[in-house]
Amino acid sequence: MTSNVKNGKPAEEGGAHMTFFEHLTELRKRIINSLIAVVGGTFIGVAVAEKVIGWIIRPMQHALSSANLNDKLVFTNPTGYLNLYITLGLYLGIVIASPVVLYQIWMFVAPALYRHERKAVLGFLGSTVFLFLAGIAFGYRIILPVVLRFLVSFRGPLVVPLISVNEYFDLTLMVLLGLGLIFELPVLIFFLSLFGIVTPRFLWKNFRYAILLISIVAAIVTPTPDAMTMLVFMSPMVGLYFLGIGVSAVVTRRRNRRLAQANAEAR
Repeated sequence: MTSNVKNGKPAEEGGAHMTFFEHLTELRKRIINSLIAVVGGTFIGVAVAEKVIGWIIRPMQHALSSANLNDKLVFTNPTGYLNLYITLGLYLGIVIASPVVLYQIWMFVAPALYRHERKAVLGFLGSTVFLFLAGIAFGYRIILPVVLRFLVSFRGPLVVPLISVNEYFDLTLMVLLGLGLIFELPVLIFFLSLFGIVTPRFLWKNFRYAILLISIVAAIVTPTPDAMTMLVFMSPMVGLYFLGIGVSAVVTRRRNRRLAQANAEAR
């Protein structure tokens, strides 16, 4: 019988021990629960798709109205709007089911983690979701209106825009998902710092190269060629880089402290 006390302190709660087949059974259970949640979320997503479509096309309607144009969007084939309904319902279903799916992943992984590892994973999931949603909100409120006004402004006296709702949805999805992923930059820096790949000194010293890389990424992601929209894309990325430097400083300080403590105990 082993003792749960080490150096006068209770040892951390260890991971659960399961056989290979018990792991497979548990994994199957979590996958089935996740699929059920996605299917249920998809039905809910299809039910509310019309209201969500109205929310999505609102920036486009505002851009068309401000240019004194007809603000109605169109679909160019008989199944266009139905396909949009189903596609949007599926995406919404995944979003609605994501808390259940994340919970199932957590229930599968958590028994094998120590207490401090569980706290780290929970913090990682919370910050990842928050930053992703912040990127989507920034894209919808700031980027889309600027981009759409710029695009609608290009028209001739004999040519007016006829916007397909499906193509507009693809553009919106690209912009919002792209910004959601870009806003994960501090999380990426967190992991690079955790493994000692980068340090705050390194990030600060190579700031000029980071700005160059951010400019290239902004030029690729920006759906319009104008410099103003590119600068709007770059501004949050630069801010997130500085936030990442702060995150790296905290992670590096704690990492060095743990290493120093481990070396002292080894002596």
